Amino acid sequence: MLQKTVMSGIGGQGILFSGQCFAWAAMLEGHYVTYLPSYGAEMRGGITSCTIAISDEEIASPVASSPDYLVIMDTHSLGRLQNQISPGGEVFLNTSIVTVRPIRGDIDVVEIPVNDLAIKSVGERYANMIMLGAFVARTRQVKLSTIVDNMAEMLGKSKAKFKDKNIEALQIGFDVLSKEK
Repeated sequence: MLQKTVMSGIGGQGILFSGQCFAWAAMLEGHYVTYLPSYGAEMRGGITSCTIAISDEEIASPVASSPDYLVIMDTHSLGRLQNQISPGGEVFLNTSIVTVRPIRGDIDVVEIPVNDLAIKSVGERYANMIMLGAFVARTRQVKLSTIVDNMAEMLGKSKAKFKDKNIEALQIGFDVLSKEK
């Protein structure tokens, strides 16, 4: 099993941290993992993305020319990546910001208003973690408990004060898509 995911958004949305958490959880669960970040020179506001490959066997290349999953936090990322996803793949859309929909009919679209959910609960800065929780609930590639149990280490000492809010945000996102099943 080799599954490739591309997560993309605007710099400052926390997309690289979400990808790191996902990759780290997969590694802790015994999978082979690659994590490949990509970002522009801008500190905030430029397109940021990361590719995470998870497999039960060694991974030959971290590049995902046709990923199985896209996690899209902004409209520009959708325009840039929607034609790369494999037929039958799933696109997770932040419908609080992304107002257009993919033009392809051979993919599944999962719509989650993560910024709206974040504003109503833990704060907008945690929208990325709500999306990650929803992604984990839907794909079941890793266990939510693996991320939760290791959140302090993933954040590091300097950001430890954000642990509880990140965990709460993960749970909110997980619950949103768990209720759909």
